[in-house]
Amino acid sequence: MRSFFVFCVLVAGAIVVNAESPSYLVFVSNEHSDDVTVIDGATDEMVATFRVGKRPRGIHAAPDGRRLFVTLSGSPRMAPGIDGNRASADKTADGLGVIDPAARKLIDRWHVGSDPEQFAISKDGKFAFIANEDDASASIIDLGSGQSRGKINVSDEPEGVGVNPESGEVYVTCEEKGEVFAIDPDAQRVIAKIDTGGRPRSVAFPSDGSRAYVACENGGYVAVIDAKSHKLLSKIQLPTGSLPMGTAVSQDGKELYVSTGRGNAVAVIDTQKNEVATTISVGNRVWGIALDPSGSKLYTANGASNDVSVVDLKSRKELRRIKVGDGPWGIAIVSRE
Repeated sequence: MRSFFVFCVLVAGAIVVNAESPSYLVFVSNEHSDDVTVIDGATDEMVATFRVGKRPRGIHAAPDGRRLFVTLSGSPRMAPGIDGNRASADKTADGLGVIDPAARKLIDRWHVGSDPEQFAISKDGKFAFIANEDDASASIIDLGSGQSRGKINVSDEPEGVGVNPESGEVYVTCEEKGEVFAIDPDAQRVIAKIDTGGRPRSVAFPSDGSRAYVACENGGYVAVIDAKSHKLLSKIQLPTGSLPMGTAVSQDGKELYVSTGRGNAVAVIDTQKNEVATTISVGNRVWGIALDPSGSKLYTANGASNDVSVVDLKSRKELRRIKVGDGPWGIAIVSRE
């Protein structure tokens, strides 16, 4: 079996683990068609699609790249702010799917909480912190055994999860009240609450862990947080029509990339100036984003046009679009050799 090594994962924050191999695969979770599409990064061609379960969204790889994980949910899709009929949810479908990326198939599914959405893997690679959207909590799952190791109460509609690469602290964004919770992963307790407003959707950190960048959809801005003091520093307003969703930070930390949802573009932010440098047009309703191992290309999951945009960051241009499944949501990139 080929050995796989993860470079970065997303949906809403990329974690850099290995940037040596030029060969990689792009895994795309398709929320509506209940499957995952595989793209060969060398050719940017779709090479496989396989079923994983209901409503796959958040997708990340283990540090050694030998397994991928994807959240699955039996809860019905609903518009923001609408409770709908939770009784119609198929809770047996909720879980964390375990994927063999070499075989390109689902090999297991673990029960992890109620309506899991986004998640992040701990700094030591041993645990997943998972946002349970309809349970106002974050579950902690042992990635070795699939067993629960605890649950931390946060606020209503937790969504984005990110791990500070320096301190290991876990940030969880909660949409309903516009709050971000900082969690000590060892003590399993909340150590700070930061009010950002604007329905925060995702969070990303630079490699030095000095800042947290939070995409706030309804506010049309990115909240900048001092990740050491856990204080809100500023808000970077995005162009009119932007509904910021996914976030990724360049390898040198000088740029932040933000998907703008129905703004159909990626905003490029100069992190030294805390302002938008440019925008790059992509597909419709862009959500999850991830950088390739070299940091020169960005892949975007375009939920309404059912494709993935490949963006050249040097020229600031979309190179092509790749048809995938129905409702692409998240992206994980796995290096291989």
